[in-house]
Amino acid sequence: MISNLLAAGFSSAIRLLTGARALWRCSPSSEHRVYYGNHVSHGDFVMIWSALPPSLRRQVRPVAGADYWQRDALRRYLIREVFNGVLIEREPLSRKYDPIEVLCEAVDDGSSLILFPEGTRNQSEEPLLPFKSGLYHLARRRPELEFVPVWIDNLARVMPKGKILPLPLLCTATFGDTLRLGADEDKDAFLARAQRALLALSEHAGSDNGGGRA
Repeated sequence: MISNLLAAGFSSAIRLLTGARALWRCSPSSEHRVYYGNHVSHGDFVMIWSALPPSLRRQVRPVAGADYWQRDALRRYLIREVFNGVLIEREPLSRKYDPIEVLCEAVDDGSSLILFPEGTRNQSEEPLLPFKSGLYHLARRRPELEFVPVWIDNLARVMPKGKILPLPLLCTATFGDTLRLGADEDKDAFLARAQRALLALSEHAGSDNGGGRA
């Protein structure tokens, strides 16, 4: 009960602080999906999660790094009880469980996912970092999944690195058309296509909001 109230509070707070809005090119759906986005802030998954219709939020789980979210009791509570996150171990030498297998288990359990294929926050001047291969391996293991690109515009300025308080500023999450892994599509081709689909949304968001990426 408390975790549900906190989840609703987080969603309301981020919409208040950011003026968050969602633009949908595909229709919201309860089908198994992977929402993948650009990654510039620890608030990214909250932005996407908050932009989803309330009826979908509890079945959509953010994928997060265990090393960050298990550092203290508050983070552990938030990611597990409030956001129902899927924690993965990012260090190959110390991990106990295969991250792709963990994601497959979450999907098989009826969940959709939010993940960031860049793998780390993008602090560069490039619009996107190269995609990690996990997106492809998940698509290959579960070819029925729909992948939905989501471009988050302006969140880097709302939650700038090193600042404690977020700055109110209009943010938009643009949900693009769905895509699936092609029958004969290899890793490089799929990742390039997924990246192009996300970048195309950035151009739309920049013109729609009157500015590009921060």
